[in-house]
Amino acid sequence: MTNREIITGNDYRRMITGAYSNFLLEYENINQLDATSLLDTQYAGNNFLHTMSAAAGGLRDSQLKGIGAVSHIVSNCAILGARGNAGVLLAQIFRGLAKGLVGKYDVTSSELGKAFQYGILYAQRTANDNGERPIIVIAKKVAKGAHQAVRENRPITEILSAAIEAGEKAISENSSNKHDAGAKALLVLLKGCRSGLDGNFVSPTLMFTNGSNVNHTIPNPDEDIVNPYCLEIKISHARMPVEAMKKTLERYGNMVVIRKKMYEVFIHLHTECPSNIIEQVLGWGSTYSIHIDNMAEAHDIRIVLGTLHKTVVLATAEQGEAADSLQKKNATVLLDEGSQNSFAVGKLVNLVHSDMAEKYILLPHTTAIHLVAEQAKKLLGKRLAVIYTSSLAEQLAVLEGYKEKAHLTDNLQKMNNILFKLRKK
Repeated sequence: MTNREIITGNDYRRMITGAYSNFLLEYENINQLDATSLLDTQYAGNNFLHTMSAAAGGLRDSQLKGIGAVSHIVSNCAILGARGNAGVLLAQIFRGLAKGLVGKYDVTSSELGKAFQYGILYAQRTANDNGERPIIVIAKKVAKGAHQAVRENRPITEILSAAIEAGEKAISENSSNKHDAGAKALLVLLKGCRSGLDGNFVSPTLMFTNGSNVNHTIPNPDEDIVNPYCLEIKISHARMPVEAMKKTLERYGNMVVIRKKMYEVFIHLHTECPSNIIEQVLGWGSTYSIHIDNMAEAHDIRIVLGTLHKTVVLATAEQGEAADSLQKKNATVLLDEGSQNSFAVGKLVNLVHSDMAEKYILLPHTTAIHLVAEQAKKLLGKRLAVIYTSSLAEQLAVLEGYKEKAHLTDNLQKMNNILFKLRKK
């Protein structure tokens, strides 16, 4: 009998909610596993959870119905909310899913199964290490295990079950994978999606109530909210005071900049839903010019108010002496959020959008955010260059090669040469 199952945008919402619920239950267990294959901290579970929280949070006020549109906002929020190498890999699965569902209002189970395979392929490409990491090894087994179920056009829950079974078998065949955070997280994602479709999951909101027996150290999901769209509006013959405009718009997003010249007002902000802003400003003037950039995709950044510097060196660091040492070398320090929480991609994107400088050089303090740095570079293009340092000693050494008035290319060459020589010793 031919399978006529149709998967809707609401079904996809339940999958994402189920996955978030499962990570809430399992993230501390993932923290206890080996994260070295992700080149991550021991808190890979936190990074997975924060990324999943950002992905789910994008749907909290959304009225989107089509599965293509729903998957797109999930992907955007996951990309910018991705924390640590672990989070970037998870976000790429959602990006691949969204690419496979683009333009669809609803899909067959087979089409969704193929989109899942596409998502795993995206994660493999991002890892860029020929499949050596357990999460990628297991992902390939998962994709292969689901392939036959997809070809047979079986219901999506059966496709997910086949994928999970293949993943569990691959883990049991290699004992080292049993203790890997990435391998565990992939199965947590798939099982959560299946539970979401079946409706067999605990609503995440219930986990924050006093009646829950879940550990109350769960991170606050409001901290993971991202605003993936950069919106610029020029209003001619504006009739509303600038301060009133700013007060209103700050309710809908962040990075709000408003500039007025005679009867024209230029508005720049980052928001979750551009349509809400557009509806809000109607009536503020007589004509409007509107430009929207999706910051979760590679995009051009126009300078809003002019920059203070040609080039600024950004150095990530934990609080304390390390940050002080970097500041003395004229680096702008981005403080880590603590040992249990890594940087989000969106933090770097927002900083570049602040127009402190025309271009930036980023020096990471650990390999745990190398994929975060790489993802930010892909989104920001020529505005951001990365020198992949992995310790305070390397950061301080390469800063010796930086000259504020030198051309960016010359600075990068000298700084990379210092890093190369340092690692040859």
